[in-house]
Amino acid sequence: MELLGAAEAEDRQRRIAGGLLAAGLGSGDRAAFLTTSGAAMICGILGALRVGVVPVLTHAGLLPAERERLLVNAQVSRIVDDADLSALGEAAGVDLAPWPLARPMHFTSGTTGVPKGVWSGVLDEVEAAALLAEEVTQWGFEASDRHLVCSPFHHSVAIRFAAGTLLSGGTVVLPGPFDATTVAHAIATERPTTTFMVPAHLHRLLGLGERPDLGGFRLVAHAGAPCPPALKHAAMEAFGVDPVWEFYGSTEGQFTACSPHDWLERPGTVGRARPGRHLTADADGTLWCEVPRWARFTYWQDPDRTAAAWRIRTTDPTAFGAFSVGDLGRVDDDGWVWLEGRRDDLIITGGVNVYPAEVEQALLAAPGVIDVAVFGVDDASWGQRVCAAVVGDTGVTDLDTYARANLAGHKRPKEYHLVASLPYTATGKLQRNAVAEMVGLA
Repeated sequence: MELLGAAEAEDRQRRIAGGLLAAGLGSGDRAAFLTTSGAAMICGILGALRVGVVPVLTHAGLLPAERERLLVNAQVSRIVDDADLSALGEAAGVDLAPWPLARPMHFTSGTTGVPKGVWSGVLDEVEAAALLAEEVTQWGFEASDRHLVCSPFHHSVAIRFAAGTLLSGGTVVLPGPFDATTVAHAIATERPTTTFMVPAHLHRLLGLGERPDLGGFRLVAHAGAPCPPALKHAAMEAFGVDPVWEFYGSTEGQFTACSPHDWLERPGTVGRARPGRHLTADADGTLWCEVPRWARFTYWQDPDRTAAAWRIRTTDPTAFGAFSVGDLGRVDDDGWVWLEGRRDDLIITGGVNVYPAEVEQALLAAPGVIDVAVFGVDDASWGQRVCAAVVGDTGVTDLDTYARANLAGHKRPKEYHLVASLPYTATGKLQRNAVAEMVGLA
């Protein structure tokens, strides 16, 4: 377990940033951080951001070939591993901006199965200050906070909460890869006051036979996957009602926040739009979120997908508009938002997004496979688990062996179903929502 205070973090950020600048990187350049999630990594990410170098972050479980495709696409100027990060930390320190000057570059996929980088560019001082102030105001970060980190730093949420705490003068508690018993020990010994957990984390922590007193938290935020009402109520009983907040967002941006009392009054809502945002729903339920300028983004070197994501299109790169990631829901007259179905091209397992099209493309190259449909089913521990229905002359063992060689662990199907055919509409569209029922998993 690591503890990282604001003063130590500031010094390490200055040194790592100095090392990056001395190596020739400058504002707008991209550096891939392939590092162990911990104190050094968050200092590296923040140090880079505060001199305008954009960290490129990929899931730690990706296979080398999967990661290489992303890094080539992102045109990274430097790859930083653990040894390099340690060496950078020995450099002379430099002055830093008071705020991150960009958002890290993460990758997201979708119906095409081709991952795309979410790029915010480098912000000016006014926008950068507003970006940090929004997070600090929303969650009330302060110097007395001790933030418990439960997710790895290739997740944007883990970075936002840890960064907001450190830049407000607080301390972060880093128990390492999530293990409920280890986290319980960290809570008992370090007495954190804030944390973010995905529902799968809450499920495991609250499922322990013995757990510490959880009454010392002022904030327990959750997001990343739908939270079953029974689990939400259990969290409120364990932590107290007031700390348990929910929010709704995506890699591309943040949408809503919901206090526990608002949720209890309107069960199932994910809250109302965060300050500076406005949410609407089309007749078909597609949700759109209008955002301030500092929350803008493009899909890296993909103007067509960028244009499709934004409702207001302009040649002015600093303009803001309304964007959608394709989620479905409704917004009532008072602005309260309910999600009525995630996209059918998205599986959320353990708080991590898995895109069926990407998995399908990989499995279609397996020997003997003619057609494949990847889908998610409810899972008590993970929220959802990845499953595949496969047409072709192959077997479960062969499919699993191929998947292990070509797909990261979180993307690999946990079960395969061999079928004679898959359900398609008359126009040739896969009826993904019907596949689970077809194989008896509805």
